[in-house]
Amino acid sequence: MTAKLIGVGAYLAALLVIGWLASKRMKDVRDYFAGGKNMGFWSVAFSARATGESAWLLLGLTGMGAAYGMTALWVVIGEVLGVGGAWLLLSRRFKRLTDRYDSLTVPDYLESRFRDSSHLLRIVSAGALVVFVTIYVSAQIDATGVAFETFLDWNYYVGIAVGFAVVLVYIVSGGFVAVVWSDVFQGALMGIGLVVLPIVALMSAGGPSEVFDALTVRDPALLQFSFGADLLGVCWTLSLLLIGLGFLGSPQIFVRFIALRSEDEIPRGTTVAIVWTLAADVGAVLTGMVGRAVLTQPGANVDEVLGNGAQDVLPMLVGEVMPVLIIGLYVAIVLSAIMSTIDSLLVVASSAVVRDWYQRVKAPETSDEALVPMSRKATFTLAIIALAIALTVSLVSEGRTVFWFVIFGWSGISATFCPTMILSLFWSGFTRRGALAAMLTGFCCVPLFKFVAPTLGGDLGAAFDKLSELPPAFALSFVAGIVVSVLDGTGRARLREVADEITDAAR
Repeated sequence: MTAKLIGVGAYLAALLVIGWLASKRMKDVRDYFAGGKNMGFWSVAFSARATGESAWLLLGLTGMGAAYGMTALWVVIGEVLGVGGAWLLLSRRFKRLTDRYDSLTVPDYLESRFRDSSHLLRIVSAGALVVFVTIYVSAQIDATGVAFETFLDWNYYVGIAVGFAVVLVYIVSGGFVAVVWSDVFQGALMGIGLVVLPIVALMSAGGPSEVFDALTVRDPALLQFSFGADLLGVCWTLSLLLIGLGFLGSPQIFVRFIALRSEDEIPRGTTVAIVWTLAADVGAVLTGMVGRAVLTQPGANVDEVLGNGAQDVLPMLVGEVMPVLIIGLYVAIVLSAIMSTIDSLLVVASSAVVRDWYQRVKAPETSDEALVPMSRKATFTLAIIALAIALTVSLVSEGRTVFWFVIFGWSGISATFCPTMILSLFWSGFTRRGALAAMLTGFCCVPLFKFVAPTLGGDLGAAFDKLSELPPAFALSFVAGIVVSVLDGTGRARLREVADEITDAAR
């Protein structure tokens, strides 16, 4: 236990030092929310990937690998396509337009792109961010308690308190700079840990052939790449494959492109982001599969042995095959996945409150210098609200899993913003009314397809349950944006100069 605590203590201390160093660079709101728009490709790529993964990678995707085997690789394909699409197709256009508009946040960009003097787009986008980001952060706080409980046998609530306090200290003090610097550190830990663990476990189990035979005995379906060709199987496969949609415009990812010092950083950042995604995600699935072979017996109930949703497979496998000192490092790696997302999301949410609502709508005369202390207060307040949600969910939902808890918050952000972002970058005829329709449709459809559609009964309800909320909400948001814009002739007429801006951004 002492060795574990040393590893965790060193990791948490490193985060506090990063926060202190970053606070020394904090001059104004541009630094707090966008790192002064002076970040290099290495920092941005690692930060974007660490932010985009969260607890679901270390606990959720490894659990899927253990529970479903090779079919979990559909998530890997979806992630690689989503990350590649964001960097290859969207990042350069977005960077050029945000530089032209001098945007610090995604709502900044949307207001400038649509010439929205009413601030309605800014208000809607800021409100959506506050709602779904807070839910997303609460899922990460819940995962913090699970990590401390599983690895160190701490009380769940004590684990939440310790992890939450450390994140709060370094993010409130250091803002976006602290987030990016810590993400580089944490992203490196995550990537290395997920590559090394399945290799060590395979060697410990006797090699790939032994693991293959063990999985065949436990369940031959673990070695199949398909859920089946029937309606439910196709819907389940699509739900995993389309998880990557969320990378195509989510504000917590795209604010990293705003922070890039130059569009010249994008090609190298693309390579780093795709390689990291492929290595870490494949490593997570293999960790779950090897853990299933090593830790369970034929006929065993996976949830009983490996925890609900098999989300305990990584900590249990680490305890089985790694030296005690290394176990402490893996506690830090799991916490890295969690905290790298909490910090990024809180900065995005606080920017929505302070920059996008207070300064731009309520009190336009407020100076940038005055916003830094206000931003710290907003970050603290939103964090407390997320903590309250996490504690409430922990008390009323014993059957929750990290993977699906996270996916709801991820889907809400994605369906609200991604269709709007894609259309705004490629179609000059996309109007303010169309953007509002798209965002509101996505926002409302996520809870609709999460909680209502699966209760319809019969094959239709079962299909929606397997498909999950993101794909249908995303599709309806996209359609709403197109239909309303086509019908909005007046709005298109006001955006004639936007065509030149989009053409310039595409060159």
